[in-house]
Amino acid sequence: MLTYTVYSEAGGVGKTTLAANLAVAHARTNQRVLVIDMDPQDGSLSYLLDVDTDRAAGDADNLVRHLIGRPQGPFEDLVHEAEHGIDVVPSHNMLERLTELLMKTAELEEDTSPDADYEFPQHEQLFRVLQEASVPNEYDVLVIDPPATAGPHLYNALYATRNLVIPIELSGKGEQSVEGLRDLVAGLEGELGINIGVLAAVPNEVKHTTDQQAYRERLEALGFDVPVVIGDRTSMFEGCWRKRCSAFTFVEEHRDRRRDYEVETLDQFDDLAAHLHAQVDMEVRA
Repeated sequence: MLTYTVYSEAGGVGKTTLAANLAVAHARTNQRVLVIDMDPQDGSLSYLLDVDTDRAAGDADNLVRHLIGRPQGPFEDLVHEAEHGIDVVPSHNMLERLTELLMKTAELEEDTSPDADYEFPQHEQLFRVLQEASVPNEYDVLVIDPPATAGPHLYNALYATRNLVIPIELSGKGEQSVEGLRDLVAGLEGELGINIGVLAAVPNEVKHTTDQQAYRERLEALGFDVPVVIGDRTSMFEGCWRKRCSAFTFVEEHRDRRRDYEVETLDQFDDLAAHLHAQVDMEVRA
């Protein structure tokens, strides 16, 4: 099973757009794909793929209830089917309180445990939920989209997936992110006590300037795999958010004429998905 978290410390680098389009690219090769949206912000992946109808319903079962051991039903009932047959566990407003609710659960579990030294594993709860729901047996690919901040959302996502795909901005603003990637990964490994693989770094909104080429070379010199570079496709991605769909669906159903540079970008998503498959020696189904 291919599992990864799409994460960047920087906002506005196309994290959610990349996660959604990679999920579609995986599904287009007949892989069974589950996407978990752990970003509590409005305008999340659930909104983009039009599966966010219950996010404000206070009485709705949602992922947080499962993480704190208070589910109202089976895990599979959380799953909504989106375009191209992708399964999505959508975001819910209760994710805004995940830190508080996990801490309360930890306090209760530790106070009532017969083991005085017991520590409730707050960052392992998504892994537990997925294992109990037999997700590794039901799906070929798991993609998680957490918020662009460190905390229990990200930590649970990484503990469950053990891999990162990192969208990155090649600019003076993004230079610090490039230089800090190793420290970022090392810090996350230290926090969680696990090894984390970086499957790919994905420069986004690139205009192929001399400075951007230098930043890319620096990224590769640091040892990060850069299988594709996504060009500036502002119009296409804004259209995706307006129509609430992936770039594949937007180009196929909402463009009135073919634009070769957009088709090239779709091919890059397919190439990147194939590259990620290859990382785990997964057979791509024709």
